Amino acid sequence: MSNAASDNESICGLFIVYDSDRNPLRALMSLALLDHTLLKSVLALAARHRVNRHCSFHDLTIKASSDQMIANADALRFKYQAIQGIAQALGDATSRNKDTTVASIFLLVFLDLLESGSDRWNVHLEGAKRLMEPSTPDSQAVSRHDSGQTIEDLRNFLASQIYSIETLGGTFVRPKLLSQFNLLEGPQFQETVEQSFLGCPEYLLDAIRYLSARRDTIASSECHDDSTWSYFIQDTMSMIDFIQQFDCSVWASSLPYLGTVPPRGTSSLCTLAQSYKIGALIYGKRVLGALTKEYLPLDDLIQELLATIESLQNNETLYKCILWPIIIAGLECQRQEQRESVRTYMESFWEHTKCVNVINASKIIEDRWQRCDSTEPSHWIFSIGNLGRDWLLI
Repeated sequence: MSNAASDNESICGLFIVYDSDRNPLRALMSLALLDHTLLKSVLALAARHRVNRHCSFHDLTIKASSDQMIANADALRFKYQAIQGIAQALGDATSRNKDTTVASIFLLVFLDLLESGSDRWNVHLEGAKRLMEPSTPDSQAVSRHDSGQTIEDLRNFLASQIYSIETLGGTFVRPKLLSQFNLLEGPQFQETVEQSFLGCPEYLLDAIRYLSARRDTIASSECHDDSTWSYFIQDTMSMIDFIQQFDCSVWASSLPYLGTVPPRGTSSLCTLAQSYKIGALIYGKRVLGALTKEYLPLDDLIQELLATIESLQNNETLYKCILWPIIIAGLECQRQEQRESVRTYMESFWEHTKCVNVINASKIIEDRWQRCDSTEPSHWIFSIGNLGRDWLLI
């Protein structure tokens, strides 16, 4: 297999929960052969991943070896060409509405995860969202490609992943940095893990989205009377109860099956969902504590989250999906042995993904541990977004 083909295979498996012949990223690879700009985005992703495979968690230095130097030059060139192509497409009414243009922009978000986690990913995400808004009838036409994937399927995939990225990414950035993408007004889709980047259940995404809105309310300068504030508190408590009642086992066993090879494990999927559920509970209780101005000890939940992450460490397929829960654990843990576990989990995540955003996430958390040893950990829901850069930590 050639380097390019091997790199494309790696990318297809990296940014999807379960790889299969129904993987939308494989459809994008086929579409890229027909669209110059999309091809450059794909090539930039593949080249950057190839560069990162030669680096270590503690040393991102690009070695003087010919392969890595060439791959780095390729990655930079392809990224520049992709951005140029996108800029040209956005200036043309016909090209702007093409699904390949949206896909080209969307892939730059994935590229940011590989490069740093803080290079205009939010701008790319906002641009993709604007282009996903209902447009001309021609742009909505459904047509089939050699991959068997319809344009409608592609739009559904892009819409659902934009929703997932902005919801989870929005928990670690400045309040209201991201506009709210209304999935209900966009393409409708059936929840599947063969067509999902992270595998967080949609139910939990909706809950996390609500909690972030409450966090933003607290952070805003807008004044509310006591009755409104009381409503926010009661509503947040109800949302936490809804999260608590979410049955991960039922969710995992009821997902439609799209022919994954090898067959997926319901038990493992349940554990994946559990990691997001516990993370959402912790996030929700921190938002509630900010509303009530009370510090809520969450030692049991933190320990349960660490144990859940630990149980996924040897699962190569699913471990690449759980940086968000790992970050939640890192922001919360106080004991030294817990922090050692988080360090191990982050290094393992790097080995599974080669995404540089986890290295930067590790530095952020290490810095927080040094600065916040004597303070309550609950304020991270506000302070994590004020680090001077907007990090995508998922």
